Formats: sequence, C-alpha cells, structure tokens
Amino acid sequence: MLTNIYNLQGKSTSKMSLPKTAFGLEDNPQLLAQAVRVHLSNQRKAGAKTKTRGEVRGSRIKIWRQKGTGRARHGDRYAPIFVGGGVAHGPSGEANFKKRLPKKMKAKALAVALSIKAQEKEIRVITGLEKIEGKTKEMADFLKLLTKKEKITKKTPKFLIIVSEKMEKVFQAGRNIPNLEITLAQNVNTYQILNNDLVLLNKEAIKKIEERINP
Repeated sequence: MLTNIYNLQGKSTSKMSLPKTAFGLEDNPQLLAQAVRVHLSNQRKAGAKTKTRGEVRGSRIKIWRQKGTGRARHGDRYAPIFVGGGVAHGPSGEANFKKRLPKKMKAKALAVALSIKAQEKEIRVITGLEKIEGKTKEMADFLKLLTKKEKITKKTPKFLIIVSEKMEKVFQAGRNIPNLEITLAQNVNTYQILNNDLVLLNKEAIKKIEERINP
C-alpha cells in the first residue's frame, strides 16, 4: 500500500510502500474492541472510598442507655443506620481494574488499527522532523499546511505523531497544541491509533513498529 511522504512545508515529495505485515491486515472488530477495553480499564484508578463506622471520627459514648427508653438498643451513634454514621458495604478505594492482553494479541491489534488507518488513507510519512527548532508556531503551521493539502473536512482534526526516538524539540513544539499527541514507536498503542484522525510517522518509526509486530 502506497502513502505520501511529506516535508515540513506540507508538500508531498515522494511515495513509499507500507509493509503489509503492519499495514495490510484485515479488519478484526472483536480484537480491536478487546484491546481498547483492556487499555481503558488499565487507565482507571479506584478513587471512590467511603468510611466504615470504625473510621468515622467522633465520640464512642453509648447513644442512650440500654433499657428503659422504649427504643432499640444501640452502641455509638456512628452505626450505618444513623445520619452521619459509617457506610455499610461501600467502596473501599482498593478496587483493581487491571486487565492483561497477551503480547501476540496486542501486537496484532496494533497492526489491525494501523491497517484500518492505511485503508482510510489516514497514514502519512513525514521527513525533516529533526529540523524542528521547538517552536509551537512551527508545528502548528505544519499541521495547517498538511490539512489544507489533504482537504480534511473536520474543523479540528486530531493528530498523532509517532517518532522513532526521543526528539526533545519535537515534543517541545507540540506540547501546547491541544489536538496533537506525540509518542514513541515503542510505546504507541491501539487506542491512540484509533482515537486520532491522522497518524504521522517518520520512516524509522515504521521500522520500529514493524519490529514490534514481528519480533
């Protein structure tokens, strides 16, 4: 499958063939759904927490005497049936949402996601990233030029730039652009691919992704 190679001026300089092992797979909705579910579940944190009757702060004096009041017998006023008391069987803040996906399934899901993007012509190869000086305007102008050339209809398309190695200037130039995400080839996941409208890679990143999918 062919895709265009762009420079920082948004001009198509040539074309290149994407490797079939990473960009030529058939759609697999079940696998993609599973990969996305595992990723999102692993981002969850157990934040909900309620206090039991033993954790509520206050006096433990008996609320009223044992006999002679006509009411049921009780100990302190922090039993769950009282207003301001502890909560019975509430969330403890220790819930574990972690899920695991086997390496081969994770690699295949990534390849399927990239293949979908390639089929929808939402993959671009870019050159000259190492020349970026770290200015936000420089990155923003490049993305504007690219969207005009490609006639993207969405007003605020989401971009994902995948680089082969840590490029401080590239990360610096893109960190204040809200619709742009930059990641390393060894860290990119299926959710990131599917969650963005246009995926931009340099040639070296394609090689590293291929190595991940076919170790």
